[in-house]
Amino acid sequence: MIIGIDASRALRAQRTGTERYSLELINALLDLASAHTIRLYVPKRPKVSPFRPQAEMVELPGERLWTHTRLGPYARRHPPDVLFVPAHVLPLAGPPRTVVTVHDLGYEHFPQAHPWRQRQYLRWSTRRHARVATQIIADSRATKDDLISLYHADPDRIHVVYPSPDPDLHPETDPARIAYVRNSYGIPPNAEYLLHIGTLQPRKNLARLIDAFARVRKELPDRKLHLVLAGSPGYGSQSLYDQAKAMGLQDHVRFTGFARVHDIPSLYAGAACYVFPSLAEGFGFPALEAQICGVPLACSSASSLPEVAGDGALYFDPTDVTDMTKSIVRLLVEPELCSELVAKGRDNVVRFPWAQTARQTMQVLEMAARA
Repeated sequence: MIIGIDASRALRAQRTGTERYSLELINALLDLASAHTIRLYVPKRPKVSPFRPQAEMVELPGERLWTHTRLGPYARRHPPDVLFVPAHVLPLAGPPRTVVTVHDLGYEHFPQAHPWRQRQYLRWSTRRHARVATQIIADSRATKDDLISLYHADPDRIHVVYPSPDPDLHPETDPARIAYVRNSYGIPPNAEYLLHIGTLQPRKNLARLIDAFARVRKELPDRKLHLVLAGSPGYGSQSLYDQAKAMGLQDHVRFTGFARVHDIPSLYAGAACYVFPSLAEGFGFPALEAQICGVPLACSSASSLPEVAGDGALYFDPTDVTDMTKSIVRLLVEPELCSELVAKGRDNVVRFPWAQTARQTMQVLEMAARA
């Protein structure tokens, strides 16, 4: 069987959750697929490939609307047995059998968190996936439920396959490395900090997190507390900078920009706790990353997050700043609770191995190829 995969997102230099999912899943499938040929479609062959050596790449040069103008026509002329799109949209004119991963429908729950044009494109493309894809992979039960309730997708064609965290992520234990990374991101050496990693955009609910942080500082005035928001600027991020300044927190809220992959373990290791206040997540990789790195986790109870973080988190209502504040304060003043959550978190992450993700994905691909 020939499995064609849109690998374009996996080649991005700055990978967020969906791009990392695409890369790691492709490599896990390459490890698994000795009985099949996996053909990766890319807009430009990379100088240094991030894929396993056995990867077969087809270069389709182009930039604008690459999926529809280059990938689709090529895959229709030279159809694989199934085309898999793990992190974008199905081409308008592609091969007859397709599988797509739908990561979330957060734009339907919180439309104000997305620019109008982006929201319309996401709505159009995901509705189309629900209608035309041979099979659909959903990151979580929450995403599957949304596809059924909002777009009336056939539940028999939707398969929940949980992603997995970065297999190379391990706790950082070197104090010198932790101190070096802390300094390189401008975090004061004597500060305790709350950490959030992710693109600065409205659905991440960071405005309420900044409000909660201000309240935590008032409740614990003797603690040298900082809030570290590590992530690239996104839609609406300017309002966060303005908010921190207006509240007099510009010296205590640190906007670091994009967090380099090799620095992430040290950022987690130095944190007093990780706070994940998101209003909507299709999966929520940072919850598992915090658990892997042994950081106490205060987590939103919205969408898929309880499904993912399990018993290894202290949950709060993400729309209630008071509830968020109470959870953060508890993690800062109750060491026994922190130890309990860290232990439960480490037990939780074993539920998400890449080998399992690859096996279940392969079963969906084989099912689609037989359709």
